[in-house]
Amino acid sequence: MMKMRNKSRENSKTKKLFNFNGVNHLAMVTGDMDKTIRFWRDLLGMRLVAGLGKTGYRHYFFQLSDTDLVAFFEWADTESVPHKDHGRPVKGPFIFDHVSFGVESEEELWKLKDRLEAAGYSVSDVIDHGFIHSIYSFDPNGIPIEFSANVPGRDIREKPTIVDSDPSQVTLEGPEPIPEKWPAIKKPTPESKRIVYPGAGSELFHGKRKMK
Repeated sequence: MMKMRNKSRENSKTKKLFNFNGVNHLAMVTGDMDKTIRFWRDLLGMRLVAGLGKTGYRHYFFQLSDTDLVAFFEWADTESVPHKDHGRPVKGPFIFDHVSFGVESEEELWKLKDRLEAAGYSVSDVIDHGFIHSIYSFDPNGIPIEFSANVPGRDIREKPTIVDSDPSQVTLEGPEPIPEKWPAIKKPTPESKRIVYPGAGSELFHGKRKMK
């Protein structure tokens, strides 16, 4: 186990660069929004909270938590991808392996496993990763998904831990951000030029008017 500057969040003297509050939304793609709604809303229980578009092009949002959303574009010519085992290395251009959704307890994890299997979806055994227990499956679009329950007393956010037999020098610098590794802001955008332009979704609330 490599040694790191292992400060907890409470004891860290590093000032936060930004106050991130979660994943606002993770945008994925489907060729069949109805099947996607059936899976994410009706099987997993995520509320469908926003939707816009028309036949052949839609953008819908499902509520994952109080701060996080899962979104899908529906593109008419999109096809489901072949299943690739989570974490299996590939060659060539590639950008996304899988996404893991946290659940509150191991009881919830087993309940999810049973519900997915009852609906005819293939689900892995429960896997012990040390700090989380997980199950693995796929949504109707072939998107690899994981569900994870934290192991009590093993919070890597509180106690960062890396086991790497050959860590890079950048890794050895530790868990805390080092902002000075990047150029400082020299010309912040003045308030007079902070213009927000309408984009997809703005019509849900204020038509084509410029947002203020």
